[in-house]
Amino acid sequence: MSPDEAAEFLSVPKRSLMDSYKRWGLPYVRVGKHVRFPTEGVIKWVDDRMKAVE
Repeated sequence: MSPDEAAEFLSVPKRSLMDSYKRWGLPYVRVGKHVRFPTEGVIKWVDDRMKAVE
């Protein structure tokens, strides 16, 4: 998914996502100069964080 889509999915501002995705450990792929976030990877990342909170 694009950064806009990922930011909307995660309910965070795009700027926060782009400033922090590496620090957060969010899975990403570079396509040329663009960053893309694999949908399944983002969902798993969220699920893993939810399990850590429980």
